[in-house]
Amino acid sequence: MVTLTETEKKRYDRQILLWGIDAQEKLKKAKIGIIGTGGLGSPILTYLAVAGVGKIVVADKDRVELSNLNRQILHWNKDIGREKAISAEEKLKQINPDVEIVSYPTEVTERNIGQIFQDVDALIDGLDNYPSRFLMNEYAWEKGLPFFHGAIWGLEGRVTTFIPGKTSCLRCLYSEAPPKAVFPVAGVTPGLVAILQTTEVLKYFTGIGELLLNQLLIYDGETMEFRKIKLTKNPNCPVCSR
Repeated sequence: MVTLTETEKKRYDRQILLWGIDAQEKLKKAKIGIIGTGGLGSPILTYLAVAGVGKIVVADKDRVELSNLNRQILHWNKDIGREKAISAEEKLKQINPDVEIVSYPTEVTERNIGQIFQDVDALIDGLDNYPSRFLMNEYAWEKGLPFFHGAIWGLEGRVTTFIPGKTSCLRCLYSEAPPKAVFPVAGVTPGLVAILQTTEVLKYFTGIGELLLNQLLIYDGETMEFRKIKLTKNPNCPVCSR
């Protein structure tokens, strides 16, 4: 049985007022996997850590570059050239030493994804490319794990939550990977989208609120508008129709 220490009860006091001590203990028990410590991954990881998630498994093959620093807030000038996974782990342990952080400075592939995320309870998309997203999506369906998706472009962002057996999947939404390209982005966009993703994660584990199931939330920063579109399952989807 997972219980909170007295220090943790004080640290999470304001959250416990919102969802109760039992829900906070569920967060402490949770083990969450994420690929990416960049524009999406940095705020996701930060807010998972301060919320008191018990274990975070993070993977990222890249190294910090100067052009990352307008949005990847876990990485600083002194980290340029360092492995992002290690840089992120270092900061997260300072933010909340009670959270277990396991980092993999490596590319996640079909060969190692099962080893890296073998004991997680959920997967989060902190990525910037669709082949890797498709890999996470397929692994989530294979293992029956919720998959929290987010994507950005410029001042636009998209968020949804996929749950095997209850919703469509990422391959229903995108049958093919869009062409890979260097895309424009203001740091505030992944920050906002990441917060929405993390909110979904916290709602899932604490049981409060309604999740974005079979709904895609679209944010337009230029007009400051949010809208939802309904998602439907593709009966011929190569992943979730099997």
